[in-house]
Amino acid sequence: MSKIKICGLFRKEDTEFVNEAKPDYCGFILHFPKSHRSLEPEKAKELRQYIDSSVRVVGVFVNQPPEYVIQTADTVGLQVIQLHGNEDDDYIRKVQSESKLPVWKAFRIRNREDLIWAAGCAADMVLLDNGYGTGEVFDWSVVTEFERPFILAGGLTAENIPDAIKSLNPEIVDLSSGVETDKRKDREKILRAVKAARM
Repeated sequence: MSKIKICGLFRKEDTEFVNEAKPDYCGFILHFPKSHRSLEPEKAKELRQYIDSSVRVVGVFVNQPPEYVIQTADTVGLQVIQLHGNEDDDYIRKVQSESKLPVWKAFRIRNREDLIWAAGCAADMVLLDNGYGTGEVFDWSVVTEFERPFILAGGLTAENIPDAIKSLNPEIVDLSSGVETDKRKDREKILRAVKAARM
């Protein structure tokens, strides 16, 4: 059975929705002003204290200095680090070594060639996405023979999660915009998505 992550929490209400739905993971986007979901470490630390202990907390970073990522992970109390920029294997190994946390790395998938980089990545887990936060589905057929465990993101909703899991058997399904209404987390959509992942 695939696990599920609800990403992009930025309000106290979001933590309440997550605590009710009990996904396996939830995520904060840290210091990335291009996203309306972005949080600074102190705000993320504040919200972190409300998260139920059964839900593992992931921090999402984009092209930040490794020292910043490591320090922020400690400040916020992260349990997983997720990288969405141009971070290479040396960067990943440094963060793994110094943070002592699992590191996930996102890849933008357009064709089978894109999967070659993901297949050999030093990260503990790779995330396959259409883009970075576009909320659109990519062509899942290119992933059918991908052999390492992966996280599936991009355009997922309660409605297409069952098909995604049946077709691709991802380790984790990762949703953000698919559980929002008007750019805010939607309680009902979160509850439905978590239920769909566990059917």
